[in-house]
Amino acid sequence: MATLTAAPIVSSRREFADSHTLSRFLATSGFEGLKKALSLFPEQVAAEVDAASLLGRGGAGFPAGRKWSMLRKNAVTYLVINGDESEPATFKDHYLVEHEPHQLIEGVTIAAYALQVTQAFIFLRGEFALGLERVQQAINDAYDHGALGQNIFGSGFSLDIVVHPGAGAYICGEETSLIEALEGKRGFPRIKPPFFPAVNGLYGEPTVVNNVETMSNLPWIIRHGGAAFAALGEGRSTGTRLFALSGRVNNPGMFELEMVKNTFRDVIFDPQLGNGIVGGGKLKAFIPGGVSAPWFGPDQLDVPLGQDEVANQASMLGSGSIVVFDEATCPVRAAWRITKFFSRESCGQCTPCREGSGWLERIMYRLEHGGGRIEDIDLLLDLCDNISPGLLWPPQQTTICVLGPSIPSSIHSAIKMFRDEFVAHATNDGCTYA
Repeated sequence: MATLTAAPIVSSRREFADSHTLSRFLATSGFEGLKKALSLFPEQVAAEVDAASLLGRGGAGFPAGRKWSMLRKNAVTYLVINGDESEPATFKDHYLVEHEPHQLIEGVTIAAYALQVTQAFIFLRGEFALGLERVQQAINDAYDHGALGQNIFGSGFSLDIVVHPGAGAYICGEETSLIEALEGKRGFPRIKPPFFPAVNGLYGEPTVVNNVETMSNLPWIIRHGGAAFAALGEGRSTGTRLFALSGRVNNPGMFELEMVKNTFRDVIFDPQLGNGIVGGGKLKAFIPGGVSAPWFGPDQLDVPLGQDEVANQASMLGSGSIVVFDEATCPVRAAWRITKFFSRESCGQCTPCREGSGWLERIMYRLEHGGGRIEDIDLLLDLCDNISPGLLWPPQQTTICVLGPSIPSSIHSAIKMFRDEFVAHATNDGCTYA
């Protein structure tokens, strides 16, 4: 059975239909964390986040406290919140901006105080229409309530927040590409090193970029202390995390679970969570951390939900998205659709990603639709090896950002686990699945 936390941290208002309103927020500990933070020195707030060992929830899993410590001291600094959640089957941040916008605003303000930043930006995916509306309303309410603007709650600290809707480009989930888009440019990732955002970010000034879920943890951490957060989970993976479960399960949805204390088997089969495979079928495979991640098989169901635990199995928790395949799922079709997405979303700046993704997608298309050849299987692996040498995980960098080297993971996983199905596609004139 899954180890459910007695009191969820970032989804604590889930039972309330009006969780997005200021009145509900104030009735459920709203702004208590911010008021406590403002009574401390900024360094003390940062120390609590450091003590919590909060790993970034955007995919890379970089410790938030360490990222803050990298911020170069400067007269002008910025805080940017990455809400451009664009990966297929990933919807945890989507939930937070729609249902917990005030919690996000409180977290952003706490982070800004700790960093002594007076200007913050929230970059949200443009398709999140309801989320954009609710976050903007939450910002307006916070200004009216004295929780934003000049002299917040009489503390002498001031902060302005601007919401910026993205234009639907997946690449803007990469932090330097997001910064380029904020500056009004095309969303191209920046070459780094030498310059990381904490040194040279938005408008050339030092900038911290954090994820929506990362910020949403801060009010709880400040109210209860970093040690209380660190007591949840295990090792480097502390606290709880939101997991977006989708695919061939009876109860897809978004669940907040304590890290490490739960396994993929818990998420997929526990009656309170995924409740097993549709129609009582058999598990074929699952993606543990978003469609960029290498796939897992049934023999890895008992891997704990931890950053290092999944990394030790040559994959990642990534975006917190778990996608389940059953025996009725065609792995060739699944890998083709993932590849098609990456090919479409490549920004085109780097040759391996721009050209390689298109070649891979065309070969996968013909295998799925009846034009494939046996030799296409090894051709796919050869192309994947050129984009990501050695087909290792984590992948070797051949492009400016990690999108390019992540493309081969689904194809490589599918061929490694289900080569016979690729052979069947090549010899039977395409896919035989319904």
